[in-house]
Amino acid sequence: MIERRPDISAVERRTAAANAQIGIAISAFYPNVVLTGGGGFESTNIGTLIQGPSALWSLGAQATQLLFDAGKRRAITDQARHNYEAQASTYRATVLGAFNEVEDRLSDLRVLGDEATTEQRAVTAAQHSLDLSNQRYKGGATNYLEVLVAENTLLSNQRTSTDLVTRQFAASVGLIRALGGGWDVTQLP
Repeated sequence: MIERRPDISAVERRTAAANAQIGIAISAFYPNVVLTGGGGFESTNIGTLIQGPSALWSLGAQATQLLFDAGKRRAITDQARHNYEAQASTYRATVLGAFNEVEDRLSDLRVLGDEATTEQRAVTAAQHSLDLSNQRYKGGATNYLEVLVAENTLLSNQRTSTDLVTRQFAASVGLIRALGGGWDVTQLP
């Protein structure tokens, strides 16, 4: 899935192009071979133009090789190899960065999940406290201030719980983005 990320795809293509440049540079060490051929008909009389004795043909080959270039080809080949190594290092760094980003988003989701579980317990406890405060108020054992404090605590815990859910959604979107896109199988290359 991580190969779908545009940054990884771009670096992968640049690395493949740098690898191809090595092959192009190495090909300069081989001789250039040219094969030629020709054929046709020749006749002084138009009536015998396409008969067997009028046919002619020729084949030829030519090979050229540069004998001395003062190390230019070797330097170009070395440059292509170094460029490939630099692109390969960039590719590795990009992939490791992508894995790091995915791991960070997974860690965020795990931590937020733990926080949401704890906050849900706090909401449940605050609701229980509010229920007890209401019963005590209705029974005349306490004043309404205790009910208001319990309601305020419950609302605060519910607001925090909702905020955690929002942060979980944002972290899920971040994870999907870090993985290179959506989960739909039809979008896979």
